[in-house]
Amino acid sequence: VQLQASGGGLVQAGGSLRLSCVASGFAFDDYAIGWFRQAPGKGREGVSSITSSDGRIYYGDSVKGRFTMSSDNAKNTVTVYLQMNSLKPEDTAVYYCAAHPKFIVFPLAAYEYDYWGQETQVTVSS
Repeated sequence: VQLQASGGGLVQAGGSLRLSCVASGFAFDDYAIGWFRQAPGKGREGVSSITSSDGRIYYGDSVKGRFTMSSDNAKNTVTVYLQMNSLKPEDTAVYYCAAHPKFIVFPLAAYEYDYWGQETQVTVSS
C-alpha cells in the first residue's frame, strides 16, 4: 500500500485549498482512509475520514462545516480529496493521509492507522 498526498500550499485566511491522496495497491473490502494534521508543538489531530463499510464520513470538530472529504474508487486504487474552505491561520499544519485496511473503531484516531503518506504543508496567512 502506498499513499501519495498532494495539494498543500500557502493561502490567505478565508481562502480554499484541495488536498488529494492516492492510495494504490489497495485491495481491501473494508477500510478507512483519513486525513490528519499536525501543527508545530501539537499532537496529530484527526481531520476527516471515510469508512468503506458504510461510506460514512467523519469530521473533527474544528473543521466541521468548512472541510469536505470525498473519494473516488478504482480497481486497487482509492483517491480521496479534502476540500478546505474558509481556511483559518489555525489550520496551518502539515497534513497527512493514512489508511487502515480493515474495520476501524475510531476513525479519527491516528493510532488506528497502519499506512501513512508523506506530509503536505498547508499554511494559512492572516
